[in-house]
Amino acid sequence: MRAQTHIDGIIATIGREVVLLSDLEKMYDDYVSQFAVKDENTDERCAVFEHLVFTKLMLHQADLDSIMVTDSQVESAINFRMNQWLQMVGGDAKLIEKHFGKSMAEIRKEFREPVREQMLVEEVQDKITANISVTPSEVKSFVNRVGEDSLPAIPATYEFGHILKTPIVSEAEIAEIKNRLEGFREKILRGESKFATLATMYSDDPGSAKKGGNLGFVVKGALYPEFEAVAFNLRSGEISHVVKTRAGYHIIQLNERKGESIDVSHILLQPKPSVDEQVKAIEYLDSVRKVILDKKMDFSKAALEFSDDPNKLSGGWVINPYTLSTKFEKESIEPETFTTLNKLIPGEYSTPVIFLDENGTISYRLLFLKSKVAPHKANLVEDYDVIKNAALEEKKSKIIEKWVKGKVERTSIKIADRYKDCDFVTRWKIN
Repeated sequence: MRAQTHIDGIIATIGREVVLLSDLEKMYDDYVSQFAVKDENTDERCAVFEHLVFTKLMLHQADLDSIMVTDSQVESAINFRMNQWLQMVGGDAKLIEKHFGKSMAEIRKEFREPVREQMLVEEVQDKITANISVTPSEVKSFVNRVGEDSLPAIPATYEFGHILKTPIVSEAEIAEIKNRLEGFREKILRGESKFATLATMYSDDPGSAKKGGNLGFVVKGALYPEFEAVAFNLRSGEISHVVKTRAGYHIIQLNERKGESIDVSHILLQPKPSVDEQVKAIEYLDSVRKVILDKKMDFSKAALEFSDDPNKLSGGWVINPYTLSTKFEKESIEPETFTTLNKLIPGEYSTPVIFLDENGTISYRLLFLKSKVAPHKANLVEDYDVIKNAALEEKKSKIIEKWVKGKVERTSIKIADRYKDCDFVTRWKIN
């Protein structure tokens, strides 16, 4: 049985902040939906209420400390979230609108204030824990307290670097690409071909080519800035001239504008180096590999001297974009790279292999395997950083809990009688 519906009203005040019954009901309904809760649960409702009171306490502190987040920061956070949703549903904004029962513009408007509040809460928490760190003895104490059996299982991990060589693309090739795209545009405008047909046949974007070049509905921040600068200024049905981005060269067609999002299609052509230039890149890397092995050069020094990778100043190591560390699990390594790495032993170089970056640019590279760790239970020798982060997060949580209790003593807080039996009211000593 769900709780009986009440007339909306204030159920908590924290300084000048208030929690409404409707706030609790909405968040609890979301919780029930997400975790498939079947029966009314007082403890779970109290946990949701605790989160709301905690949030308002943090917002009260943000106001006292004059902490602010700008509209552009909020918009960027909303764009990131909405773009994640669009990726999950294959770029079909209509599915998102159907799920929420609102237009994309209405969804953005509804999320604006919750996102702002979340960012303010994070700013306050960061300020409270800014100078918190853990010592090696604290990390060891953390392991002793939770027990080694409670430490997480660590999957196989790989650390590797590369020395990159990008073949030169001729100006003639670039000119040819631009001419082809302008030719496509003219054919479409004359009615000799359809945009979708040409995109399917010729576009170098495999994801959208099979959809006739369609990228679906996107919001600002989802695409390359140069692309968006043109796309958001097109009229419905209009086709742009050639636009250059890091991915290559495009012509763009605006299909529909809906509030702050647009349904857009494109044809992408990527200039490719000639076979001769590709052979030169492979031969260059072969000679580099020989020099490194003959001279027994340190990998990072060799990467700095020979690699075309602009990130080589970090030592030539490849960074995991999901964790921002140098460690990769198998699932986060592209299959072709993993096949090569799995044949190497730590300290060994591969022969030159082809590499396509996130923009589809053709390069070749030597892979260097730094380490390969088999699946195992987390331990202080191989996984110190993982355990250290867990210990740090626990320490931060305790610091924030202590801060909350101190803050409650100095803040005017009132809780509705029917919620005074919630655990956090006693734990925080709310009078």
